Amino acid sequence: MPRDLFGDIERPTVRVGARSRYTVPLSLAAHAAAILAIVGGTILGPVVLPGLASSDIIYTTIALPSAPPPPAPPAPRDPAPPPPNPNAAPTAAPEGIAPEPARPVDPWPSDEPLTGLVPGASGIDTVIGEPPPPPPAPQAPVPVGGNIRPPTKVRDVPPVYPAIAQAARVQGIVIIEATIGVNGVVQAARVLRSIPLLDDAALTAVRQWHYTPTLLNGTPVPVVMTVTVNFQLQ
Repeated sequence: MPRDLFGDIERPTVRVGARSRYTVPLSLAAHAAAILAIVGGTILGPVVLPGLASSDIIYTTIALPSAPPPPAPPAPRDPAPPPPNPNAAPTAAPEGIAPEPARPVDPWPSDEPLTGLVPGASGIDTVIGEPPPPPPAPQAPVPVGGNIRPPTKVRDVPPVYPAIAQAARVQGIVIIEATIGVNGVVQAARVLRSIPLLDDAALTAVRQWHYTPTLLNGTPVPVVMTVTVNFQLQ
């Protein structure tokens, strides 16, 4: 029996590891490229219905409508002419002189003075004629005495003792000349006998006093008289 009968079994000449390491990847890439070519041709290629030749297909190109052109801008308007000025001087000489409008008729053509109230005549509603007499001059205050009896006080406001006068222990009598109107209200007052720390308080109190009206022949008259304000410490 030959010695190398089983030599091919023990030492095979074709080995798996003898192939190149790039054979399997290249084979996979070639198969993938073939499959993509078949699928892409099927999708991207023209579809022909059964029984219809490719020469019978009519291709139509559809163009999208273009946008309309923008409208033209409006034509500029001429500015309106200014209104005529009625006070402007005329530019042309007038052809004639227009007559003057008739004047209203004088409602009182006579030269005699008119008196009385004339309502609604030519828009006049006033007293026409001599002016009214001026109001009588205010009567001077009458001093109390003789037939003029002193009025009676009907409202008495006691003076407020100043704190500074109390602290200084100032006291005494302030004499004031008061003018009393026809309604019995004190219209004016002035100091005749002064105590400087007490004068303002005395005047403030006297100006708030009220009296009964003084009558002269049955007519109220203003009077002037002296009053006293006594300040005394308790």
